[in-house]
Amino acid sequence: MRRTTKETDIEVSLRLEGERCIAISLDVPFFPHLLEALAFHAGWDLSLQAVGDEKRVDNHHVVEDVGIVLGEALHVCLGDKRGLRRFGAAFVPMDDALGMAVLDISSRPYLMYDVPFPPEARVGNFEVVLLEEFLRAFTSSARLTLHAKIWWGKSIHHASEALFKAIGRALCEATQIVDDAFLSTKGIL
Repeated sequence: MRRTTKETDIEVSLRLEGERCIAISLDVPFFPHLLEALAFHAGWDLSLQAVGDEKRVDNHHVVEDVGIVLGEALHVCLGDKRGLRRFGAAFVPMDDALGMAVLDISSRPYLMYDVPFPPEARVGNFEVVLLEEFLRAFTSSARLTLHAKIWWGKSIHHASEALFKAIGRALCEATQIVDDAFLSTKGIL
């Protein structure tokens, strides 16, 4: 998958049943660490290259566009969704923090995002408010419902990482093939 705009150039290669071969080239502090945690715990092979026009954009555009392209890649990998477990849930602790992700690969995009971070929170130079922008773009493009919550955590780094690991584990569960039918009373997802 590739998305090239006047502001960003994002390319993603995704394999769901991978060997956790992950290569991320993204000049945004801290964010690649979170993407690697998500991909690793999802069991994916992920190659991601992203650049932004530094004269035109800040990290917001790059982070959001990564969400769009990664979500589109996931949507394509899922195909018609026949046989998918569909639902996934995970709680992941990391030291002082506890993250939760519950999702439904439903073709109904929705993000419920509940984190205790103040709007000005940063991890190094990374604006933590951008995580919601990434997840909103990702869930919309992947066409899934995601409830993402950090129950507690003193370290914003630990809390963010726990959340992304939880999302990865929930995705790993939800994308398993467990049947030959659509797991929906409607007969389609």
